[in-house]
Amino acid sequence: MLLSFAFAPFALWPLAVLAPALLFWLLEGAAPRRAAWVGFCFGVGCFTAGTWWLFVSIQGFGGAPVWLAVLLVAGLVAVMSGYLALLGALAARVLPASGAWRWLAGLPALWWLIEWLRGWFLSGFGWLSLGYSQVDTWLAGFAPVGGAHLISFLLATMAGALVMLRARGLVWPPLVVLLLPWPLGAALDRIDWTRPASAPVRVAVVQGAIPQDQKWVADNLDATMQRYRDLTLPELGTPLVVWPESAIPDLANNYVEFLQSLSREARSRGTGLLLGLIRQEPTEPGEPPRYFNSILALDEDLQFHDKHHLVPFAEFFPVPKMVRRWMRMMNLPYSDFTAGPAEQAPLRIAGLVLEASICYEDAYAPTRLRGLREATALVNVTNDAWFADSPARYQHLQISRMRAQEARRDLIRAANDGVSAVIGPRGELRATAPEYLPAVLRSTVEPRTGLPPYARTGNLPLLVLAGLLLLAAAWRRRVAAGAAPAARP
Repeated sequence: MLLSFAFAPFALWPLAVLAPALLFWLLEGAAPRRAAWVGFCFGVGCFTAGTWWLFVSIQGFGGAPVWLAVLLVAGLVAVMSGYLALLGALAARVLPASGAWRWLAGLPALWWLIEWLRGWFLSGFGWLSLGYSQVDTWLAGFAPVGGAHLISFLLATMAGALVMLRARGLVWPPLVVLLLPWPLGAALDRIDWTRPASAPVRVAVVQGAIPQDQKWVADNLDATMQRYRDLTLPELGTPLVVWPESAIPDLANNYVEFLQSLSREARSRGTGLLLGLIRQEPTEPGEPPRYFNSILALDEDLQFHDKHHLVPFAEFFPVPKMVRRWMRMMNLPYSDFTAGPAEQAPLRIAGLVLEASICYEDAYAPTRLRGLREATALVNVTNDAWFADSPARYQHLQISRMRAQEARRDLIRAANDGVSAVIGPRGELRATAPEYLPAVLRSTVEPRTGLPPYARTGNLPLLVLAGLLLLAAAWRRRVAAGAAPAARP
């Protein structure tokens, strides 16, 4: 449970070394079954303490019965804990019982491979990856080199070094592993991996702050639209105005006239609009409607970004038809959006080329790298009000800051009630809006070009390194096992 406090808003980042070190120590000498159970219990503590806020969205705002919300959250925690159970079992079966090959190679490689796997397998859920805890430390300098995953690997190696200090023998190797990454990260952070492409662009982020329990009430729709219009009109003349995810809580198709009128006014003042909206695409007769969670870019051209990584049990329900029929009979809430393409062109607006993401899409680092060859900045629109006043919004902001650090580009973040922010290329918060209040955040974004190493290679080098280290550690165990009988008197 302590590991969850390494992340925002608590930011007790040393726990990102100490907690895995405790796990590695508990795994020492454990049989495979017990090691798997230890790993599973570690995961239950971490993900229960770190993602309990999912209950708020499912039950508090989603309207699901308490028993169903508890079941869904417990299911996610169990699945995430299963990855750490796998780590424990593999550590007991394939790694040496002790020594540098176990603590400085095998266990860090296993930790990283498991973290990488849970970030994409079966849609993936990369929340609480170790590297995110270091956005405000010197280790953040490694982000443009190998992303959050490289930082995770370094932290896991430090955890192994900490355990290794317990053993008699050489003290200097683990001490070097513990201390060297910090000044090296500070030195890497001084490198300008990207360069300015043009003059800074003024932006205005409109935060409507509609309470989540009021947002989808039909009687409040007109007031919601009026609030966004009233906040937006004074900002016309600013090159770019950004609204958060699903700013209008209804199908955009029903408000074409409203959007056209707003777009005409914006274009007449030289303003581009970037709006988070829900839209429906026409389908053939007899086919079910297709709904998209989208960003609409209104400038000289009409452009869309459709959300690809949909939220299970919120934006789509991965259950059989018979379960859907039962849910409909029981009047339980469920809905389905259509996923957008995995690869979508950046949005070109107001002199910026924006790599766009919606909600927790920015937690999927590899998919965000694809657009960086063209993109000069990043944008994320979200509605973290689903999770009320919980750590979720601050954890998500931390993830957004890491994406800016990896890409070495500015990031515009528009949230319904916070945390709206403009983030600099080193993850610094240039400006933030007050939370839970209607506000307009004004700042500038500097377009940047150039590709840091991580944007060129992704996770492949680290995947190869972790695989080689794991194989080498397993081979070392086998050699030691073969030599053991010969060493007996």
